[in-house]
Amino acid sequence: MNNKSKKLGEAELEIMQVIWDSTKPVTSNYILTELKEKRKWQLSTLMTSLTRLADKGFVNCDRSMGGNLYTSIISENEYKAGASKHFLEKLYNNSIQNMIATLYSNKAIENSDVEELRNFLDKLEGKQ
Repeated sequence: MNNKSKKLGEAELEIMQVIWDSTKPVTSNYILTELKEKRKWQLSTLMTSLTRLADKGFVNCDRSMGGNLYTSIISENEYKAGASKHFLEKLYNNSIQNMIATLYSNKAIENSDVEELRNFLDKLEGKQ
């Protein structure tokens, strides 16, 4: 199984978001500081999660400069595309129409959302 098909847990996704949002490699202390509003973690807890993310192939740890600097191996867009595809296959039999119909019939999306989607699709197809 490659890293595109591996899933991130909620906490792992929050860590990855910090790494993805940074324009340069980050330290574990930087991640801890960025997540302090969401997670009341000790450094050891974060380090365990970072080790797991490295084992799963999501992050690289560069130790060459004396400290641990973390960078992502897989981009945010790559992960989202894979996770979305898996979600669509698992819950909606790989049908985006089934997903939209379910959301619409359960009032999770409104008419304005449907109109926004219609406009977006029209732009994609070059109809405007």
